[in-house]
Amino acid sequence: MSANQTPSAPAPGNDSHDSGGGLAETVRAEVPAAAVGTGDPEPVAAPGILKSIVRRPATIVAGVFLLVLTFIAIFAPALAPYDPDVQNLLLRLRPPNAEHWLGTDDYGRDVLSRLIFGARVSLWAALQAAAVALVLGLPFGMIAGYRGGWVDAILTRVMDALMSAPSLVLAITIVAVLGAGITNAMLAIGLVMAPRFFRVARAGTMDVRHETYIEASIALGCSTVRTAVRHVLPNVLPPIILVISVSLGTAVAAEASLSFLGLGVQAPAASWGSMLSTASSNMRLAPYLVWPPGVMIFLAVLAFTYVGDGVRRALVRTRSGN
Repeated sequence: MSANQTPSAPAPGNDSHDSGGGLAETVRAEVPAAAVGTGDPEPVAAPGILKSIVRRPATIVAGVFLLVLTFIAIFAPALAPYDPDVQNLLLRLRPPNAEHWLGTDDYGRDVLSRLIFGARVSLWAALQAAAVALVLGLPFGMIAGYRGGWVDAILTRVMDALMSAPSLVLAITIVAVLGAGITNAMLAIGLVMAPRFFRVARAGTMDVRHETYIEASIALGCSTVRTAVRHVLPNVLPPIILVISVSLGTAVAAEASLSFLGLGVQAPAASWGSMLSTASSNMRLAPYLVWPPGVMIFLAVLAFTYVGDGVRRALVRTRSGN
């Protein structure tokens, strides 16, 4: 090589260190940081959910009704015109009038006051039952769908055994063993409703178990619990929300049924089911007693169903981008 000749610079890509650094810089420049390594499903935007819910008037009406019902239940002592447990036999079985808007029952107690306090009992009982069902059904459903194999087989058979028994009969049996009372009754109802949550959670988990972002999360070293909570649970939530709402309505009806039979709330506490029981005993003398608790049970169950369906549709529509 002559002195006048200078060594030419190596062409880009010939040196191994330069090529690795250049390729890495190119990848970092072209690929957004949010798209690398997480594999998370696209989060659901709250404004999109609200916009989708507003488009469904039935869901709005049902939600407002439940909010009003919750407000009445919370502030029942301030809203009730009379003490729901005070008896006045001189006023028994009075039809609706200016002093007692919904009349009085066979003990002279104000029906409107008992209806207001009955809302508190029914809503609290429904929340208890749904919470028990959710705690028992959702985790075990996700475990069965994620693990598969003998774990799935055993858990599925247990839940199938619970589903095969008549729900009300099983609840009555559990209450008979544990004793009458609203807490024991809702524990029984929650146990009966747990297979619903189990089956929905299991099916949702199995649908996404072999998705790319799940396998990427496992490959990155994420623990099973983290993978299930961060990646599987968001995909299971939309149908679970619907099951929660429907289960709340079912729990209201179930609590009324058990209280009607004397296995739920105990006298003299007010409950829509116990009010129906009183009304059935005085059907000929005071048929007006049937309507207040019966209509409230019907509206509460219908409202929970509409709210659950509306929220589920909004979540699915928002996640799909439609």
